[in-house]
Amino acid sequence: MKRRIFDYYAGTCNGRGEIPRAFDEGHYEESEVRGCGLKPLRILASGTLGAVLATSVFMTGCGGAGSSSSGPGTPPGPLTVSLSTSTVVAPQDGTPGNVNVTVSGANAGSSVSVAASNLPSGVTSQFARVAGGFSGTLSLVAGSAAQAGTYPASVVATNGTQTTSQSFVLVIAIVASIGNSVDTTLGVGGKFEQFISTSFQPAEWDYQFFQNHAATEPALLNKLGPQHIRLQGLSQAVPMKANTGSATDWDFSILDAIVQPVLTVGDNSPEFQIAAAPAFLNDPASGHFVFSTASVQAFADYSANLVRYYNKGGFTWGGKNFVSPSSPQHQITWWGIYNEYNINGMTPSEYIQLYNTLVPAMLSVDSTIKISAMELSVADPTTDLPPFVAPPASGGVNAQVNVVATHFYPTCNQRDVDTTLFDRVPQMVQYINYVYQELGTRADLKNVPIWVTENNVNADYDNGNGMSNCIPAQKFVLDPRGTSTFFAAWRPYVFSQLGKAGNQALYHWDYGADPQYGEVDYGTGSTYLSFWVDYWLGQMFPSTLGFPGPNILQLIVTETSSAEILGTKNGDGSVIVMVVDRAVHASTDNNGTGDPRTAIVDVSALGTFSGVTSITIDAKTNATSGPASLNITPAQKISVTLGGYGVTFLKLKP
Repeated sequence: MKRRIFDYYAGTCNGRGEIPRAFDEGHYEESEVRGCGLKPLRILASGTLGAVLATSVFMTGCGGAGSSSSGPGTPPGPLTVSLSTSTVVAPQDGTPGNVNVTVSGANAGSSVSVAASNLPSGVTSQFARVAGGFSGTLSLVAGSAAQAGTYPASVVATNGTQTTSQSFVLVIAIVASIGNSVDTTLGVGGKFEQFISTSFQPAEWDYQFFQNHAATEPALLNKLGPQHIRLQGLSQAVPMKANTGSATDWDFSILDAIVQPVLTVGDNSPEFQIAAAPAFLNDPASGHFVFSTASVQAFADYSANLVRYYNKGGFTWGGKNFVSPSSPQHQITWWGIYNEYNINGMTPSEYIQLYNTLVPAMLSVDSTIKISAMELSVADPTTDLPPFVAPPASGGVNAQVNVVATHFYPTCNQRDVDTTLFDRVPQMVQYINYVYQELGTRADLKNVPIWVTENNVNADYDNGNGMSNCIPAQKFVLDPRGTSTFFAAWRPYVFSQLGKAGNQALYHWDYGADPQYGEVDYGTGSTYLSFWVDYWLGQMFPSTLGFPGPNILQLIVTETSSAEILGTKNGDGSVIVMVVDRAVHASTDNNGTGDPRTAIVDVSALGTFSGVTSITIDAKTNATSGPASLNITPAQKISVTLGGYGVTFLKLKP
């Protein structure tokens, strides 16, 4: 029995001038090879073979020459190492990422070690040499603990006193495996039934938007394709100015400068939010509604006249008939009752009383209208939901409810970092789950959908003297994340997460505005990057009321902390995969660039496709023309790489 076994000698002789067995067959006792004057590469336990991992050492021996070495006695040349690629992708599912390594300049009979250096945690390597030489293949394997990202690494070759290295980029890729089954735990019974929309706030400060941009609007708005565009008239756009009985009590000019163009675009069915009461019903100091039985009834009468104006041929006041110019061709079906009562001086019980009075008065004018309730500012929902859904006999709502609406801004402070804004999205998912839970406690409300009717990155604004409205001691600064590349990661992430939670509408706040809020610049009329983000979300995930959205496909993703991936299947067999890079580069980043991410999308379970198109919105996207659509070759595994914040849409055609 052999006492010591040596692994892989490179040579052709032993102490007797002959080789005892074929070289590739295995191992030799020390006595059989000692005559060559060579040292063994590795001593192994009897009957075992060691795995060569991060480092391999190999030699040429006994008068033989390797294919890339100098001859015997020849001084070695400069040691060099070259790689077949400068980037190695190691998917998180353990599939090896390979790179060919060529080593040159080592002398015959010398030993050369090759090692992978500076590998991140969770990554192992194995080097397999080509027989008879110094070169070989380096395989890199990312384990489950390896974090996705892009890392600098290198290959180091050592020959005696000579050392050389060659750097490369190691990409640890996320793997997303798309299944062919519907995930019925997500969305609305497995359907992604969330439509995308936008908003206007008619008031004296912006009512001339369509007049100022007649060359481009409402064509751009129509291109965006929003459903049930939200109209929130405030200040001088509230059309009832007084209650004297004179015709001068009403003036629709500022309001209709926005409402009438909006009625002609999209689905011709906006949602009119009766955001505030006429000024004479409000406290002059706070602007809040002064609550009393008489004021609630006056508010209900005002609301009923709005329905008459837009839907029923108008109303007469002070001897004058007031009627919408678009009536009867375009009417308003959807109506929202008040705006953010929970931060505007009204208690839950007062709001319920207001709602229970206004809605019947409006329905008495037009029984076909639909009502959006609550329109909450995001706060603690446990304060507002339980009273609203309580049994009517216990003070709960008793009027018609077609939608429950809420708003979502992750911050009201421009100093909050990117990580904070991303981290608050899961909190909003919990909020939506809670609302559905509470609605489910009443049989007549359990099927009522939730709409998020305001959404953007920051709710703050200038309070009129250059200071923050939310933090009065802090100077107000526009938060550019509402239109920057950050938005190309943040809004798709929100859209995916809320849609999977069963939310059925996501409204941008607002359409024509500044770089913090707009989809279109109010001053120039040009599109922001946010316009194209919302446009493609609407194009890729179409959903209309009464028409089921696409199926949400089952999905296994190796990492979700820095990317959001969504797969859906349409009725025509086409599949949409959305890949969002939301990786934050540094914890202190505020409107940062993000960090690169690569995702390997495995669609092998879905069968074959005739074509694939790819659309990416990122820092390279032109905000005026939008992203380009690229055709790519169908494959079972499709690699998507984003260089920072951004989103890629893949459309696979059957």
